[in-house]
Amino acid sequence: MRLYPSYRSLCALLGGPAMALCAAGVAAQAPANGPPRTNAFNDPFVQVTHAIAQCPVPEGPLYTEAEVRELAHVRSQHGGSCHRVGRCRLPNSYLYDAEIIPRVQRYIQQDGRFDDTSVWVLGERRLVTLKGCVQSQAQSDALEKAVWLVDDVMGVINLLQVGTRRSNLRYPVLPP
Repeated sequence: MRLYPSYRSLCALLGGPAMALCAAGVAAQAPANGPPRTNAFNDPFVQVTHAIAQCPVPEGPLYTEAEVRELAHVRSQHGGSCHRVGRCRLPNSYLYDAEIIPRVQRYIQQDGRFDDTSVWVLGERRLVTLKGCVQSQAQSDALEKAVWLVDDVMGVINLLQVGTRRSNLRYPVLPP
């Protein structure tokens, strides 16, 4: 089974042994000394809060040249399907991300309830993935609900963790 890089964050949702197997499959795609990886699709990925200094920094949306070739067709199909069925006003759902992520960033920063967190947001096909560290599960839930309120957001993937322990990580991190 082939795991696409856009599904990395979904591995973290599995939990337990299934998460480990899924993550191992994803890690096998991008060895540390492998080919160079870039954000070839320009998926917006930004840090929106900075209060927890020891929070593990998540890896951004990085793809090898081969992965880009493989994903180009899948992304064009997924991106255009919402327009074809009348759920999107723009011809490709990925076009929303460049507008959505700055609005998500502004909303989180102006809200005030999340000033004591370190959070990164990734936009991909109108889905917003939250990564980083929060103070409590209640704060994580509140942040997820807040992002759902931003216009054009179709879904929220919450990979936030309480505290900074690397053993609790639910997302891939930058190599040391």
